[in-house]
Amino acid sequence: MKLTRLVPIIVVIIIGLIILGGTLYTVDQTQQVVITQFGEPIGKPITEAGLYFKKPFIQKVNYFEKRLLAWDGLPTQVPTKDKRYIWVDTTARWRIIDPLKFLQTMGNERTALGRLDDVIDSATRNQITSHLLYELVRNSEREFVETEVSLEIEEKIGEVKYGREKISRSILEEASGLVPEFGLELVDVRIKRLNYVERVRQGVYARMIAERKRVAEQYRSEGEGKKAEIEGMREKEQQKITSEAYRRAQEITGKADAEATGIYAKAYNKDPEFYSFLKTLDTYKGTLNERTWLLLTSDSDFYKYLKSIYP
Repeated sequence: MKLTRLVPIIVVIIIGLIILGGTLYTVDQTQQVVITQFGEPIGKPITEAGLYFKKPFIQKVNYFEKRLLAWDGLPTQVPTKDKRYIWVDTTARWRIIDPLKFLQTMGNERTALGRLDDVIDSATRNQITSHLLYELVRNSEREFVETEVSLEIEEKIGEVKYGREKISRSILEEASGLVPEFGLELVDVRIKRLNYVERVRQGVYARMIAERKRVAEQYRSEGEGKKAEIEGMREKEQQKITSEAYRRAQEITGKADAEATGIYAKAYNKDPEFYSFLKTLDTYKGTLNERTWLLLTSDSDFYKYLKSIYP
């Protein structure tokens, strides 16, 4: 009997808990809520964190993010104003500022991302086609470092009136005017990456290779010029050293010859007749051998000492 009496009480408690669970709900600081009844919004959106009540079973709690949300588009092929086809990859940050309007127009974040695809891609295309390529690459007129893009831009780069940053702001401004009707706010839009289409990229790579070869050839030419300059300086220095050494050798030789001549002169001046005799013997030695025939007169100086041997 006691168990039979407890069953209804337990059932009533369970039903009460179910009803209470369907009546109470919480809202986090990062969330905002729209209550719907049979699919129709009821009352104003709830944006403050706390504990709230609703009618059980017939009312539904729809949660939406208050924080910034990310959007990343697919790379899109777009022609610039100067007819250069490029791939443009963009990203954006957005948030839900009117959850009621968002619920009525978008319903969920997936649908919103699809709508942002259309809006941001359209704004991006409009801005890209309205500007020259170097405006998309640069932000200022600072010194332009050679890159894949810079090699493709042959004409003289003019004044940078906009630059990549201002063009990104223009995309944000154009796209921002189209999203408030969906209960959204675009906070920022950025160009992540620019790249050429494949056909143009191959041409750019070929130009890069040619440019690097030109630079390498320039370095080689400068190296050959420097080499010739160094060799010229070496030869000049070598000739200078050789000339100086030859001059010094000649001076030493001349000085030695002078000293030797002086010594010989002093020695021979002591006995001129003996000097004459030695010189004549040297002459005989250099001119006479067993096959030599001489025809001399009896008064010849060359016959002088021979005559004394053979009177």
